[in-house]
Amino acid sequence: MEKPALEVQLKTLPNSPGVYQYYDKNGKILYVGKAKNLKKRVTSYFTKRHDSHRIGVMVKKIREIRHIVVASETDALLLENNLIKKHQPRFNVMLKDDKTYPWICIKNERFPRVFPTRKLIKDGSEYYGPFTSFKTVNTLLDLIKGLYKLRTCNYDLSEEKIRQGKYKVCLEYHLGNCKGPCEGMQAEAEYSRNIEHIRQIVKGNFKDSLNQFRNQMKEHAERMEFEDAQRIKEKIKVLENYQAKSTVVNPKINNVDVFSIMSDEGYAYVNFLQISHGAIIRSHTIEMKKKLDESDKELLELAVTEIRQRFNSNSKEIYVPFKIKVADNIKVSIPKLGDKRKIVDLSLRNAKYYRQERFKQMKIVDPDRHVNRLMAQMKEDLRLSEEPRHIECFDNSNIQGTNPVAACVVFKNGKPSKKDYRKFNIKTVEGPDDFASMEEVVFRRYRRLLNEGEDLPQLIVVDGGKGQLSSGVKALETLGLRGKVAIIGIAKRLEELYYPGDPIPLYLDKKSETLKVIQQLRNEAHRFGITFHRNKRSKGALNTELESISGIGEKTVVELLKHFRSLKRIKEAKPEELAEVIGTSKASIIHQHYHPSE
Repeated sequence: MEKPALEVQLKTLPNSPGVYQYYDKNGKILYVGKAKNLKKRVTSYFTKRHDSHRIGVMVKKIREIRHIVVASETDALLLENNLIKKHQPRFNVMLKDDKTYPWICIKNERFPRVFPTRKLIKDGSEYYGPFTSFKTVNTLLDLIKGLYKLRTCNYDLSEEKIRQGKYKVCLEYHLGNCKGPCEGMQAEAEYSRNIEHIRQIVKGNFKDSLNQFRNQMKEHAERMEFEDAQRIKEKIKVLENYQAKSTVVNPKINNVDVFSIMSDEGYAYVNFLQISHGAIIRSHTIEMKKKLDESDKELLELAVTEIRQRFNSNSKEIYVPFKIKVADNIKVSIPKLGDKRKIVDLSLRNAKYYRQERFKQMKIVDPDRHVNRLMAQMKEDLRLSEEPRHIECFDNSNIQGTNPVAACVVFKNGKPSKKDYRKFNIKTVEGPDDFASMEEVVFRRYRRLLNEGEDLPQLIVVDGGKGQLSSGVKALETLGLRGKVAIIGIAKRLEELYYPGDPIPLYLDKKSETLKVIQQLRNEAHRFGITFHRNKRSKGALNTELESISGIGEKTVVELLKHFRSLKRIKEAKPEELAEVIGTSKASIIHQHYHPSE
């Protein structure tokens, strides 16, 4: 499929946080931006009048929009920074300098220092972050310094130099901010325990430390030191809102390719995230058309090879959702927990969004392709001999045996064709007999179509289980249509599909498009039938005891009487039987009304 026009891309963008990229007609990147809501932000460029000449010029040059979906605004901010630094887009101004976001460093040394930095040096030190503001960093460091006495000097505190008395304690020791490890006044084991506690704090596990902070705040308040108490309160608020980790950036994940796959009946969508120094520097999704019934494993193996060659990747490790075979010199990891798992989930989220957008674009740009794919899939899923381009669904409606009616709704190419809907008054059946009513309306419907020379459907769906299906089959047999028109029944509760002569129902995948169409058919037939019935019966027909119960409305009454057929059966029904139809809460109200002693 050709790249969709800008207006189509705009209509199918997700309402999620992420980063968007604009490209010109030559495929050169123009701009990278972040958004809390991608669809609103990107659309605003094309719908608002821009005061800035620079923005106006840029918008005229845009020929393609790409985007990466992330979990939060913070992730979007960090990812935007990474992409701008990598691509240096022409129209980006704010982040083109060498500024980077701050980290907290635990230095690789004896009696480690803990300090903020913008530079990551590969000397074995630990780096946590990055953080989107120094306010959060400073608050964390203030918390740490308030709880633990740490050195701030840059002396080489080797065991030998301390023993030789090379250093003297400084002002920080006399102020009570340091315990003087430079003169051997603090044991290394004690200092190391404090560093381990600090690691937990910067990772976000600072519940105990926050409790200590809250106690300090109360102590200040009790001593009437309200300004000090307020300062601590503000720090607690910042820390409680602090997001310790980011699924976009983790310095421990370095030089790794991440792949995930999302597939349906005809296509697979593979997302690729390239990670360098803990940051996503590239996201790309490809669409693969299935030629045969290839498995996700086979498709992902093909995609990994293709994408790595296309982007000339030399990463020695890849993260994937399941085991695959690749080149021998590549380590395959299947993360189960932590940041590594989150990055795989992020890749899968991008693949899912890409698939959804392609579907939306396909419906706009190439609706015939979408319909053809859906019809072919329904034919396969429902085990039909031909595509169900024309489907009809029947539903009976009667309340306490009064005014029995039926409805027939028609779908063509997977969509309602409301001009073809038909209503039926039940003429030959006495009382609430669903089976006989179904047989009557199916017979009348197709006798008329035969007499008038109209086209018959490729599929008939009856709302109900084996009983209603048998009635429909009997009507078709009388007309000589059995075997010529496919017919199935759909049972309400578990969505079982029944076939003539087969006692074992078919269960479709709950996410299947085929099942969604069948459910839409059934729901539309039910709605159409109930509407017809309400219009037909007199206004007082439902003025029953049920409607006088507080908390029970007309819709609930209709559902109960449709299922139980009479007021007597409703009164005798057990709570769990009522709950299956109208839910636990309303079932309890009705049962209590008729059985107050219980």
